[in-house]
Parts: sequence; structure tokens; C-alpha cells
Amino acid sequence: MTTTGTGNAPDVDTPDVVDVVALGESMVTFLPTRPGRLADVPSFDRAIGGAESNVACTLAAAGHTARWVSRVGADGFGDHLVETIAGHGVDTTAVRRDPARPTGVYFRTAGDRATDAHEVAYYRAGSAASAMSVTGVDLAAVRAARVLHLSGITAALSASCLELMRELTAPAAGRPPVSFDVNHRPGLWRDAGGPGVLLDLARGADIVFVGADEAEAAWGVTGGPEAIRALLPEPGVLVVKDGARGATVYESEDGGRPGGDPSAPGRAAGPAAAPAPGTRTTRTTHVPAPEVTVVAAVGAGDAFAAGFLSATLRGLPVRDRLRHGHLWAAAALTVPGDLATPPARAHADRLAALDDTEWGRLRLGPGWTAADEGAEEEVRTP
Repeated sequence: MTTTGTGNAPDVDTPDVVDVVALGESMVTFLPTRPGRLADVPSFDRAIGGAESNVACTLAAAGHTARWVSRVGADGFGDHLVETIAGHGVDTTAVRRDPARPTGVYFRTAGDRATDAHEVAYYRAGSAASAMSVTGVDLAAVRAARVLHLSGITAALSASCLELMRELTAPAAGRPPVSFDVNHRPGLWRDAGGPGVLLDLARGADIVFVGADEAEAAWGVTGGPEAIRALLPEPGVLVVKDGARGATVYESEDGGRPGGDPSAPGRAAGPAAAPAPGTRTTRTTHVPAPEVTVVAAVGAGDAFAAGFLSATLRGLPVRDRLRHGHLWAAAALTVPGDLATPPARAHADRLAALDDTEWGRLRLGPGWTAADEGAEEEVRTP
């Protein structure tokens, strides 16, 4: 925090501007010590899980400044979350403790590699994070960012969380560019209104991440990326992920409504009014995903978002933003847990700079992020 004051006026604490603020629930995760049904597994290892904190931790590991904003219980699990996320280099000073509500936890089994079948048991109803609200978080700390990253999961937690999400995505002077990962989770919504809520929130964001499969599940869009863009013309940057086939970015040439360039230093200005319908020209960029030997599919979407945002903050071209997204996702796919250390910047930059033919030959397996410059050939096939 920085402190300012004038004359005899009292000092006022203002939050430091960080590269990315990520707001959302994180939970303590219990992973089985051996394969089997939850009913049969005798013991579990403890970890953490949360879409937004995953993004913050991954960006911090890559050298960006990141802040996580949330609520946790005044309990041991809350201590573990805050200490672990802070241990990744993330600013947790804006996390509030709730003495009346517990920290959320969940248990899951290991996924079967052939079918990705697994069990998950959530214990998050009435959690401290579900009490986040417009008055229950430090809005100044939330908005002191070059990019504010949110996800649709938060909107499903409670009515007060949804009100907060609407506040943060509403056009306002001083609002940072908003990154929004749709993260459609049907089981979290208490009624059938979830898809409509997610669509409204996405339309208010500046950078939107959505999977082609979840766009079909949530909104019935079956025409591929172009149809999704037709449904979501408002965001200045729309990233449509399509699994192993790659990802497509639709970028408005007028810059869309982002209030400022996230690659510029300091706080971005608030978003301008959206241009009139039919006045926007969009550039389209598609980048295929490299072939990856998957160890576990959890956390890949969060890693992709972090990689794309990192490259955006660095001012890299759209093709390279997508390639960094794919590379960071591959880092998560080739480890068993939710969080993976992203590839070293120089290593990722070398791979992102490959020509299209070399990029198409890229094969990434467990341990690839540890390859140094001399071992780069180990992750490619001729």
C-alpha cells in the first residue's frame, strides 16, 4: 500500500497498482493418495484449488505482480489458503476473514486418463467466499490493477456475489480492463438463469475466455467460433478455446471498449462507451494447439488465461498471446495438480517465435518446461 497526504489532512492509504487482480473463491482441495472411489480411498493429500487464485499464482510465478481478493473463514483451512497463495508471491492483503462462515473444501478422485471420469464432492454452500459483496470487499484494492480477472463461478455463489460481479463489470470511470473467463458450472446455479447471467457479464467485459463446448452447453451455440463471436460482439477481445484444435481470437480493430492498454504501465482509464452496432471491424487469429501428453486435465483453462494475459501485459502480438496461452496450458496438462510452474519466459518466447511449420511439429510431455535452450529439441519431433 502507498500512503499519500497533503498539509495537515489525514493520510489516506491507496492500494498499489498491480498487473492483475483476481477475485474469486479458492478452496482447500483433498486429493486421494491412491486410485479408487471416494468411498474407498482411505486418505488424502491437501492442496488448494480456485480458478482465479490459480491465475494469480501462475502469473506471480512468471514475475508479474498479482493480488488475490476473496473471503475465507477464520479457521485453519483459511489460514492454509492465505499462506499458500501468499507463498506463491501473490498479494493477499485484501483477503477478508469471516468469523461466521467456513472456508470451502472439496474432495476429488484422480481422473481416468481414457475417460476423464472422476468424482468431486464440494462442501462450499454457505462458505465465507459466498458472502462477498459490494460492501464486503475492498473495491479500491480490486480496481487497482492493469487487468481485473473474474470468472463466472463467482456469480453463481450467491446473490451478493452476483451483485458484486455486476458492479465490477459495469462501465465506470477508472475501471480497469476486465478479463472474464465464462467457466460455466451448471451444478453451481440454483436456477435456470445461469446462462443468461454469464452472457450479460461476458458482454460487459473487455477480454473474454470461453470454450466452444461450454458455449454450446450454456447458450446452445453450435456454429463454432464465428457463431460465438456473433453472440458476443461487444468484448474488444474474445478468445474461443476449442480443445486440442486450438484457439481463436476475435479482436476489434477499434480497440473495443477496454479503457486502456493493459500493456501500458499504471492504472487504465475507465471504458469508453461501446461503438454503435455495425461500426466495428474485427481481426481474427487462429493458432492450433501443440500436441501434449496429458497427465491431468485440471487447471489447464486457468493456465491458458494466465499465459494469454501475461503476453497481453507484455504487449506481444495476438498470435504470440495465443501461443503463450497454449504453452502455459501445456505446463498444467503435463503435471498432476491444479497448479503448474509456467515455462521460463525466455524458453516460452523461443517456442512462441517458431515458424508455423515448427510450431505444428511441437510435442510437449512431462518435464518439458525444464528443458533449457540446449535441450529444446527434446520437445520437438522432426
